[in-house]
Amino acid sequence: MAGESRNWVLMVTAQTPTNIAVIKYWGKRDENLILPINDSISVTLDPNHLCTTTTVAVSPSFKQDRMWLNRKEISLSGGRYQNCLREIRNRACDVEDKKKGIKILKEDWGKLHLHIASYNNFPTAAGLASSAAGFACLVFALAKLMNLKEDQSQLSAIARQGSGSACRSLYGGFVKWIMGKEENGSDSLAVQLTDEKQWDDLVIVIAVVSSRQKETSSTSGMRESVKTSLLLQHRAKEIVPKRILQMEEAIKNCDFTSFAQLTCADSNQFHAVCMDSCPPIFYMNDTSHRIINIAEKWNRSEETPQVAYTFDAGPNAVLIARNRQTAALLIQRLLYYFPPNSDDLNSYVIGDKSILQDAGLTGMKDVEGLPPPPETKDNIPSQKYKGDVSHFICTRPGRGPVLLADESLALLDSENGLPK
Repeated sequence: MAGESRNWVLMVTAQTPTNIAVIKYWGKRDENLILPINDSISVTLDPNHLCTTTTVAVSPSFKQDRMWLNRKEISLSGGRYQNCLREIRNRACDVEDKKKGIKILKEDWGKLHLHIASYNNFPTAAGLASSAAGFACLVFALAKLMNLKEDQSQLSAIARQGSGSACRSLYGGFVKWIMGKEENGSDSLAVQLTDEKQWDDLVIVIAVVSSRQKETSSTSGMRESVKTSLLLQHRAKEIVPKRILQMEEAIKNCDFTSFAQLTCADSNQFHAVCMDSCPPIFYMNDTSHRIINIAEKWNRSEETPQVAYTFDAGPNAVLIARNRQTAALLIQRLLYYFPPNSDDLNSYVIGDKSILQDAGLTGMKDVEGLPPPPETKDNIPSQKYKGDVSHFICTRPGRGPVLLADESLALLDSENGLPK
């Protein structure tokens, strides 16, 4: 190993987006390899607004593998981390950094330890697919550090062993996770259906109802559903295969009406499966139900869907508007029913704030002056639910993972490999 005499540190930093499933993954046929009982489809969110940044470093001076998540050290002893690390190390190749005088041979990787620092710019374990972005970023960054030759789809099969949904975060745009049939999971991987530019009029608004950690984790929730829900078996066998084909067609043709109907129906069925489990699992709350009601009333009044809604394993609503004009009308409705607790509109609506300007909302006076939506019965002012939403994130479909060349963005110190 050239450069052995020096305590060198070699680092890579990557940024990976999260994703939201529009046809849901719920239930595994193999717990260890994380093999699903059905295909799923997701949209990748713009990493400018929701992403994980991960720095991975290697050095002969490191005594053990260590990881820090959101600046707190966490254990790497869990099976999911170990599976990803093992799979990546098994595929590692020779690496040379001539500038630093470092050469690592393929066989050296088994003797070297890693430091990993990861940061989510959104709440962890609150139903916003933080583990998906996290494991995808870990695998992508390590693959670059260790000079793997595998393509994104092959890498997705490794990320899948950390968190099922992570395989879909290795691409931008719309992504399909193929469930596969092989027992070893070699054909259970992600493929890109279209990139983020194909359907770029879509605008996504996330209502963060709660950033608290959920009571029932996705892993244990899935396990209960597979064991006890007859509806889940019917869904996986009869419903999802047809929906996948219909959704692929809707995405290919940018057919928002079909897309919205399928997205809402699949989200509702997923939560019906959760309630059909024993004991029943409740991920949504009263605020989630009110948001569905607002979207359904609006869609029915227009006779064609204006907005799709979907909820993962948590109460937070992901609302997908057909275009910017509709997104402006959506944000008006959301702020009418869920005004902010304080006068700080700037921290209440984050991400792409230009949607606020499109909606004519520059301050709290504009929010207070919003009329009831036209679909409100007899235009009678409805009850408002101040404080029930923590904040809104305005975003759009986004790109896949990228390397960050700017060393100032690294989360580890290039001298000692410890968190900055």
